[in-house]
Amino acid sequence: MKLLEIKEFKATPGIGVKDLVNGNTIMIVGSNYLKEMNISIENEKVNEVLKQGKTVVYVMLNGNPMGAIALADMIRDKSKEAIKSLKELGIKTIMLTGDNKLVASWVAKELGIDEFYAEVLPHEKAEVIRKVKSNGYIVAMVGDGINDAPALVEADVGVAIGAGTDIAIESADIILVKNDPRDIPKIISLAKRTYKKVLQNLLWATGYNIIAIPLAAGVLYGIGLLLPPAVGALLMSLSTVIVAINASSLK
Repeated sequence: MKLLEIKEFKATPGIGVKDLVNGNTIMIVGSNYLKEMNISIENEKVNEVLKQGKTVVYVMLNGNPMGAIALADMIRDKSKEAIKSLKELGIKTIMLTGDNKLVASWVAKELGIDEFYAEVLPHEKAEVIRKVKSNGYIVAMVGDGINDAPALVEADVGVAIGAGTDIAIESADIILVKNDPRDIPKIISLAKRTYKKVLQNLLWATGYNIIAIPLAAGVLYGIGLLLPPAVGALLMSLSTVIVAINASSLK
């Protein structure tokens, strides 16, 4: 089969793709574009695949719908495990997607996601992030595409998948090297443990200085309690070793 030559290819994030083929304008678009153009499609087969949780994109010829293509994402067991782990950490999960509500509802139910926003455009994802933050939440956004970049910037913490687009990676604060969603709860747990270690080491170092330095200075010499300088130096070295060992226990 001979492929037709394309002339003016253009991709619009959140909308679809457009090109000129043999003098005809061919577009492949999502439901958002149809809504903007006030185009309504009632088709039994289309409704059937939508109810199955599939995403439908539409083929347009010179502005008129000519066909539909059903797409479906395979939900990985890794994603289910990641959501389960996040819930165990007490974290609320929200899904932002450009897919229609039927697809979003099905995916959210399969994964156990608490809340979802469907049919959102790239700039609307950032608006949702601002809305969630205004409710007092600290928000981490995970994404891998061009459409996710504004939301990654808007979130308190942006997490990009290493296999994602360059713009998503540049917009994020954290980059996951592997394409494994289970690493997300892992980095949250690691951050919490790291913060706990910082507090422990700070309390140990501060407590040592509060007690040892006055003793070495002779504050309690009147009651016969004095810390010799040599012993103080030894304890200071021991304090440093304890802090280092405590920090290395993160491994």
